[in-house]
Amino acid sequence: MRFETSTIKDIAKALGLSTSTVSRALRDRYEISEETKKLVLAYAEKVNYRANPIARSLKERRSYSIGIIVSEIANNFFSQVINGIESIAYDKDYHVIISQSHESYKQEKLNVEHLASRSIDGLLIALSSETQDIDYLRELYAKGLPIVFFDRVPGDFETHKVIANNFKGSFDATEHLILSGKRTIAHLTNSENLSITKERLAGYKAALAKYHIEFRSELVKYCQHGGMHSAELEQAVKELLPLKPDGIFISSDRLTTGCIMALKKTNPEVAHKLAIAGFTNSNLVDLFSPSLTSVKQPAFEMGRVATELLISMIEAKRPVTEFETKVLDTELVHMTKH
Repeated sequence: MRFETSTIKDIAKALGLSTSTVSRALRDRYEISEETKKLVLAYAEKVNYRANPIARSLKERRSYSIGIIVSEIANNFFSQVINGIESIAYDKDYHVIISQSHESYKQEKLNVEHLASRSIDGLLIALSSETQDIDYLRELYAKGLPIVFFDRVPGDFETHKVIANNFKGSFDATEHLILSGKRTIAHLTNSENLSITKERLAGYKAALAKYHIEFRSELVKYCQHGGMHSAELEQAVKELLPLKPDGIFISSDRLTTGCIMALKKTNPEVAHKLAIAGFTNSNLVDLFSPSLTSVKQPAFEMGRVATELLISMIEAKRPVTEFETKVLDTELVHMTKH
């Protein structure tokens, strides 16, 4: 026997209403009275009515799906952002389709174009470390695809953006190292292309300047692939150690955990003498050795806010012309030495 679900027509027939009235009541439209809405919703719950998403998408010419592009899902920060995205999307009956760029511009572009071809209703994206040309995103945006950037954002793109307070987070971390007595503080960071790299470098420089410590460019090492290639990270650490830093400020989640591993592999004796502060959303920070003072980003909240802004664009009755950049505060978590 084939299982059959109740339809809007079934509800309308049972209640003596038109199908359009039932449809509008289920969508909480203003023109339907509260009494009728309650009647329809109560009966729909009784017969376990569920909207047909395929029929709905065909009728409304929407897929009720959102595309997400991150560098890698295994990254603690991005996995928490995705949880935040899902918490809003699923609550509003949107599905999410997640793709990874692996810090590759080519892969990012292929993924975005594939998602667009699958008729996603909107895109949430954190740019890859290789991405400099975003014309392909401008073209999709001009054709009507809503796009919201988070974490790694372009400077000259008129849409909503959601970021952490990168300047303050890096300033606080560097200042903490200075107040701990450190004077030769290295900075390990991502690709120079990224917005987070520029903002975190500025915070690092500002903290040095406040305490009259000269900025030395040789103490800054850029990792083009953000720590995804261990050889690149190990090379950066090897170049830093002869400069005898007594502290390191690290600007991203994967770089922070990767740097600790690289230090142990390269020079375990020095590793335990270095003070380290870095951006990481790992829940295992207290197990790290050497110990780490961490800058935590509100990743879950970033995902929630970005998704709310994207859905507001998708569901807007008129073209959205006013945009905002939401800046969320970071938190400095002090760790004591083991």
